[in-house]
Amino acid sequence: MAANADKTVVNADKTFNASGLFCPEPILRMRKEFESLNSGEILEFIITDPGSTNDVPAWCKRTGNELVESVEDNGIYKFYIRKK
Repeated sequence: MAANADKTVVNADKTFNASGLFCPEPILRMRKEFESLNSGEILEFIITDPGSTNDVPAWCKRTGNELVESVEDNGIYKFYIRKK
């Protein structure tokens, strides 16, 4: 993960903040939010669970969606995921 969230240049179509939730809740809730996106749109997924650094890339790989960028800043993780 990148060290500085300020360098992010990805424009998200929708943001979902799952801060304070822990596995498996963030991924389960994010999936529902993700369903509302159209193909090619990007979801900004904000989470504080450190396990997300493994869970989100694995979910993207399993579902065929693109992890465009991920950043970490003081325990806040942001993932930018493009819907296939």
